[in-house]
Parts: sequence; structure tokens; C-alpha cells
Amino acid sequence: MSGDAPGVDGESRTTPEADSRPLPGEQPGPEEREHPAGRRNLEGIRIDPVVEAEQESRRAVISALVEDEPGVLARVSGLVSRRQFNIESLTVGPTTVDGHSRITMVVEETDSGIDQIEKQMAKLKPVISVGEVAGDAVTSELVLLKVEADDPAAVHAVSEMYDGRTVDAGPETITVELTGDKRSIDDALGAFDRFGIVEIARTGPTALARGNTPTAPGEKPGTAGEPTTHDD
Repeated sequence: MSGDAPGVDGESRTTPEADSRPLPGEQPGPEEREHPAGRRNLEGIRIDPVVEAEQESRRAVISALVEDEPGVLARVSGLVSRRQFNIESLTVGPTTVDGHSRITMVVEETDSGIDQIEKQMAKLKPVISVGEVAGDAVTSELVLLKVEADDPAAVHAVSEMYDGRTVDAGPETITVELTGDKRSIDDALGAFDRFGIVEIARTGPTALARGNTPTAPGEKPGTAGEPTTHDD
């Protein structure tokens, strides 16, 4: 559409809108254009990071039953990372059903972010069932800790204090195995820090719901002799 409009005297006049349009050579390049921040929700609408920041984040444990297919863990972690969610830890291991595994993911997210993670994971074909572990879950993680061996007796005493055990001892280093929930592990690491921590390997928590509550939505006991999840 032309920016020129005929005047009452028959002369061509330029409209204000046309005057404000940049010429083709004046268009900003890709690197100069504004790039909106934030991630998109399930409908593809970009989330305002300022609005999202107003929600408080919380720590959530998400459990997913998946079929043992090649690359399933990479697909799950890739999906979550592409959405820019904050994964604290991720573990995977077999269940009571052959061909199925349990993925336990700990995230630090808002309620809306946790809901998005569950819905996005549920869309993946290998995922049988996924949901946040209800209530006060039973959580535990494994830590291997290597410290300097200048005072073996003191290291042994701290290990016993936190129900750890020595799995390797040499003239220069001692390796201790610890298991427990996040708080007890953090406390133990603080106690061992005075010896000089050389190396550490930490699995991150795995979890089960307490009592008869299914850990993943609809999950049936492995003793039921039936499919892993309910049909409803």
C-alpha cells in the first residue's frame, strides 16, 4: 500500500505513518533486534519472567515410571532442560516390573513450573506414569566421600556418628560411604569438611511415597501380578 495520499488540490501528500517507516536498508539486523526473555508454556505462549518471578519456588520430588527404551533418560532430561527448568538431581533404576524403570527427579520450581514438567513428561511415549511424590516422601541418597587421612581415628569417629562406613583406607586418603536424606548428608559433609575433602560423588535423592500411597499416579504393587498402573 502506498504511503502517499491525494490532497484536495490533486497533489500527492505523504501520510505521517509513511514518514515513520524505516527504509529497507535501515531495517535492524537479527543481532540488533529485541529478543524476548522467558520460556513458553504448554500453549506456546511466552511466560513473562517478571510475572513468573513473583511465584515462590519450592523443592519437589517427581517420580516417573518409564519403559526401558534406548535414550529414554536423554529424552526426559532434554525435554526438561529445553524448557529451562531447574533440575537439582536425577536418578534412574529398575522397578519390580521387568522392562520398566523409575526416574526420580528433584526440581526447584514454582507450582506452575512443576505442573508443566509433569504434563510435558506425560506426553513422551516411553513414560507410563508421572507425578509429584505425595506427602512426606521417604528419600535417600548415596554419597562417596574421599578425605585426607591425616587423622584416621577422627575420620572413623565422624563416620560412625553419621552411620557411615569406611570403604577404602590408604596412607593419604580415606573413602567413606554415606546414605541418608538431604539434611543428614549435608550435616555429615559439614563435619567431614575439617579433614579436607579431596573428592565427592553424590547420587541425588531417590524416593518412595509413604505407606500404601502409590509413588507414581496409579502405580500398583509389584506383588499384584497386574499391569504397573491402573486403567482409570
